[in-house]
Amino acid sequence: MFTRSLIASTLIISGFCYSNSQSTDAYAPELASGVQAKTEVTAKKFMVSAANPLAVEAGYEVLKAGGNAVDAMIAVQSVLGLVEPQSSGIGGGAFVVYYDAAKQQLTTFDARETAPSQVDAGLFLDQQGKPLKFYDAVVGGRSVGTPGVIALFEEMHQRYGSSNWQDLFKPAIGLAKEGFRVSPRLAKLIAGDAERLGRYPTSRDYFFDDSAEPLREGHLLQNPDYASTLQLVAEQGASGFYQGDTAKAIVAAVGQFNDNPGLLSEKDLANYQIKQRPVLCSAYFQYSICGMGPPSSGASTVGQILGIAAHYPLSDWGPNNPQSWRILGDASRLAFADRGAYLADSDFVDVPLSNLLSPEYLAKRAKLLSGDKALTSVSPGELPLNAYRSMDQSLELPSTTHISIVDAQGNVLSMTSSIENAFGSRVFVKGFLLNNQLTDFSFVAEKNGKKVANGVAANKRPRSSMAPTIVMENKQPIIAIGSPGGSSIIGYVAQSLVNHLSWGMSLQQAVEQPHLNNRFGTFELEANTAAANQQSALEALGYKTKIKDMTSGLQGIRIYPDRLVGAADPRREGIAKGD
Repeated sequence: MFTRSLIASTLIISGFCYSNSQSTDAYAPELASGVQAKTEVTAKKFMVSAANPLAVEAGYEVLKAGGNAVDAMIAVQSVLGLVEPQSSGIGGGAFVVYYDAAKQQLTTFDARETAPSQVDAGLFLDQQGKPLKFYDAVVGGRSVGTPGVIALFEEMHQRYGSSNWQDLFKPAIGLAKEGFRVSPRLAKLIAGDAERLGRYPTSRDYFFDDSAEPLREGHLLQNPDYASTLQLVAEQGASGFYQGDTAKAIVAAVGQFNDNPGLLSEKDLANYQIKQRPVLCSAYFQYSICGMGPPSSGASTVGQILGIAAHYPLSDWGPNNPQSWRILGDASRLAFADRGAYLADSDFVDVPLSNLLSPEYLAKRAKLLSGDKALTSVSPGELPLNAYRSMDQSLELPSTTHISIVDAQGNVLSMTSSIENAFGSRVFVKGFLLNNQLTDFSFVAEKNGKKVANGVAANKRPRSSMAPTIVMENKQPIIAIGSPGGSSIIGYVAQSLVNHLSWGMSLQQAVEQPHLNNRFGTFELEANTAAANQQSALEALGYKTKIKDMTSGLQGIRIYPDRLVGAADPRREGIAKGD
């Protein structure tokens, strides 16, 4: 069977040979930076799993001092915005799925960026009415939405926090003042994006050395501006970010960016609000797979994939049977077809979630896979709601991070956070990068006379694929997991859950497995792993295939009655740590 093999250079099992090297894919959400051996971590009281050791240490110390999962999240994310700036930060947004142990209740928090109040459906069209090229839209102020992370910090801390607010920013402020060593991954990503980072003076000054060269691994990088920005938030709360000097600086940077300015205003910042939304859960055998509803497409699409796949004996077939991948691949294609037609910000369009996740509908979709070959084509399912049926034309290539935390009180937090593309809009202000999340909208708002659900509109939140997940069994949380990776996040999370829940792998083994994803018809097989050995079998079933780097960053925690087990994806720099 597929086993924990990305980290082994010559492990051969069932004829599959694993390698520890990866090549570069220029169109990956973030460039591949190699694999690092990881082992699962066991603890009794609390655990944090996140994408950088310095951030994990900050969260660990908060938990060790008696803080809870929300307190630790604030410390972790504040450090991630400093040491992993290409992936997330206070200039971006996030989704949180949270289990309140005292109330035995799940809820979600939507900190997604919003479109400025002055934009219209033509935001990403050129003067001829044609869609801009992706990076022409990304780099600059045009793509910047109102950030949500700082508002999330305040909202969740006011509801659940137990530690002193100001203390939670001290780890990040200290690192920003004293400096931290540029990690191998960050150095590689800066070098890979040097041309775009170099277009804006403040980003060039920060990410390049005195010789105008991209920062190298080991460089001691200080960020006093970031320290000052966080100090304002520590002293004034979220108003220190959304009003006053920081807000003015953000608006000025967005509006003055070369020839690609944006429309973000001080009013947009001052009016930003977190939205607490009902959790979205779907069934997978005895488990409830719970996540974030719209504007995220993560939970619904993961739920559809698993709900369709559950009609077939994947547990019996196992991971070496090409039919397992046919079912998972075509279930994903069907789910992505529905996603493209129906998923968007539910405050602006009606999203038929109850239809999409109903057992009857999923059984009907599952019947489409009853043959033994690849589906020749897929289309959205016929649902009562047909107002929005034109397929979405957004291109989601984000840079993202995931945090999983379980505290000593039994609270569980699963958070995926992002600035969208690697280094976001490349607009660097007050020590942090601003997002380019508006490019998650469809650039075309109408097609063939029908509206696109995910079209641009003022104050609307663009659809996301982020899939922070908490798995429940017998009304108790048993897994917190999520990943970066653009729309591939959905496949990464779904496959990891199948690996663990159906194929009996440990959570660490589950996140290490080679990826096989099929979103739009072509089976993507992770380069230099055993996944490539399925290529001929999948092609014989009728699929086109492509071998490519797949830079997931799964961070998870398995909750047992007597222990916690932390897992970290070997493809990135993350770790898990607990007591």
